[in-house]
Amino acid sequence: MSNSKPIEEMAYEETFAELQAVVAALESEGRPLDESIALYERGQSLARHCASLLEKAELKVRQLNGEVLQEGA
Repeated sequence: MSNSKPIEEMAYEETFAELQAVVAALESEGRPLDESIALYERGQSLARHCASLLEKAELKVRQLNGEVLQEGA
């Protein structure tokens, strides 16, 4: 399940897909506690990266909208 690429280098779509896989794995039963904890930690890192990428995208959209408003004024 774990991607060989560091999380920081993953695109949003890759990160989100792996996060979904982690959630599905955590929801399944019969996992040893240490594996569940490792999955949870990975999921937290993936979720933080997704949030960061979304924040950057939102900032970019706001900047573009600001540029459009300034040009149209």
